[in-house]
Amino acid sequence: MGTIVVTGGTGTLGSLVAERLRAAGHEVRVISRHAPDHPVDLQDGAGLDAALAGAEVIVHCASNTGGAGKGDDVAAGHLIEAARRAGTVGNIVYISIVGVDVVPLGYYKRKLRVERLLEASGLGVTILRTTQFHDLVAMVTDTVAKLPVAPIPKGVRVQPIAVGEVADRMAELAVPTPSGRVPDMGGPQIRSLPDLARVYLRATGRNRRILPVPLAGRAYAAFRRGGHLTPSHAVGHETFEQFAAGRGARGARGAVGAGPGGAGSKA
Repeated sequence: MGTIVVTGGTGTLGSLVAERLRAAGHEVRVISRHAPDHPVDLQDGAGLDAALAGAEVIVHCASNTGGAGKGDDVAAGHLIEAARRAGTVGNIVYISIVGVDVVPLGYYKRKLRVERLLEASGLGVTILRTTQFHDLVAMVTDTVAKLPVAPIPKGVRVQPIAVGEVADRMAELAVPTPSGRVPDMGGPQIRSLPDLARVYLRATGRNRRILPVPLAGRAYAAFRRGGHLTPSHAVGHETFEQFAAGRGARGARGAVGAGPGGAGSKA
């Protein structure tokens, strides 16, 4: 089987994609700043030529979620040029987000620019847009739960999906023949963000008051209109309750293992 390169292969999604590809018998090269075998900084492209030598497929999971710069654009440009030089890459599989062309959030705009760069590259491309991962809802809730009263954006619904299910789909798409823009993937349920925050807090044994807070701006308005949702593609299976229950169970096991007065629980 051909060589597949996974960018961001040490991250939440990329590591699962690499795991699934290896299990299917592929030779996988994981590239990231901290990858032991193929350390590559996509911001300057150093090391990319060696990492892509002979590769047939690139699964592009690396992304810069913070800041307002053009890091993703620069990284995509270096990746495209290196793929052209390699001459063997038949398909670049890219993970994007439902609503990047509708919600005027800075990070979404960058993801859309990368989509367009790839589509205009002349290379074989496959683009999968998904809704937010369960992990993102958990991260937001964990952050606001540090306060006595947890503020959550009011009137925003989300359709979270299990990252493992997205990894399964990305691995399926990592073949030499590109598929273009494939159908979106959404989670099985559309629920309000405050509701899911309450589910997660209960599952992880925390008692916080949720305070729905209205926000300002065009991005918030687009979220309230549901531009990031895909109800016609609710193909995910794991519900947020199931995800939260798993997190709660792991937290309970950690607390038991830590012993009396230990720090295993999340307070």
